[in-house]
Amino acid sequence: MEIPVLILIVVLLLIAVRRTGGINLRIWQIMLFGALAVLFTRQITPADALNSINPDVMVFLFCMFVVGQALEESGYLSHISYRFFRRAKSVDTLVLSILFVVGISSALLMNDTLAIIGTPVVLLLAKKHNMPPKILLLSLCFAVTIGSVMSPIGNPQNLLIAINGGMENPFVDFFFFLLIPTIINLFLAYFVLKFFYREHFHDNPLNHYREPIIDPGLAAICRFSLILIILLVVVKVAAVFLEVNVDLKLTYIALIAALPVLALSTKRFEIAKKIDWHTLIFFAAMFVLMESVWDSNFFQGFIEGAGFDPTSNEAILLISALLSQLISNVPLVMLYLPLLLHSSVSKTGLIALAAGSTIAGNLTILGAASNVIVIQNAEKKAGETISFTEFSRVGLPLTLINFVVYWFFLEFL
Repeated sequence: MEIPVLILIVVLLLIAVRRTGGINLRIWQIMLFGALAVLFTRQITPADALNSINPDVMVFLFCMFVVGQALEESGYLSHISYRFFRRAKSVDTLVLSILFVVGISSALLMNDTLAIIGTPVVLLLAKKHNMPPKILLLSLCFAVTIGSVMSPIGNPQNLLIAINGGMENPFVDFFFFLLIPTIINLFLAYFVLKFFYREHFHDNPLNHYREPIIDPGLAAICRFSLILIILLVVVKVAAVFLEVNVDLKLTYIALIAALPVLALSTKRFEIAKKIDWHTLIFFAAMFVLMESVWDSNFFQGFIEGAGFDPTSNEAILLISALLSQLISNVPLVMLYLPLLLHSSVSKTGLIALAAGSTIAGNLTILGAASNVIVIQNAEKKAGETISFTEFSRVGLPLTLINFVVYWFFLEFL
């Protein structure tokens, strides 16, 4: 077995046991170890390692972290969260509200955006209502993952498929095949969470109250940034429908949204200092490790040498869901998409790749970058976390259910 693959296996094992016994490691520390290991064993050159770090992703995350931190610092985030969740009078309706509000929003604003903004919101809700944060953190993770399935701009891998898959109108295609099963899967996520945490789903009424604005000036800037994000996303969606050739990357949207905070706020340096730099380190390290694994050609050979048809809907769903745990969903799509296009796969095959590579995020922590963002933010802001085992205990049955629902709709629609 290739050295990068062995290092990847060690990384996965360390993440699985990172809080077992006397071990207390952070996910970013383990991923950084993996990146340094492939560098020191000369599995990747320093130049290739540097080139492997995707600047678009890093800039996008930095800018959204800036906006998210400003929203939290000003008190505006907790203030507006009251509007969305004040009607949730029980644990059941609160979990359902998180699943659907966050899920539908992630289809339009991209999953990582909602992971960044949503983490402090669910932590506050858990604190207000004296609930175990794990329930709401898991609800956020599953909502972000499932909701982003149904849109070509819900996550980076969907965008990659929409752009390179030759779809004439990707929004229509994604919504036609994936809207109904995604709504069903959001409901099913609620039932799975209630099954595993039924002792915490009590009938006691929840009393909501509006949080005060801490910094009115910064809150006004944050409001402007949120308006910019929504307007630019609308422009991006409209450009696709009208077939206008406008290269409005999500990175540009994030950068434009962060500029008011960085340019107008007197707290710009304090905000920049407090953002989640550890998650940025995680992503940079992940790019290096995954590039080294990619260069080993281990998984490419696995797919090409598979003893079954890798272009059937069920095979695409299964392969993309499983391999996304090991090489991440975006590299998996970059690897799998050319093979499918070369085989003249049907439109449903491309949609299956989007669904499988995205729903992989419900299986393990490393199945989606948004999971890492949520968990590391929760550890940083409140000392709360979800172990690899606990996430998978709930995520495994949920992923199997999601898999069946998407397969049924793709196969028989």
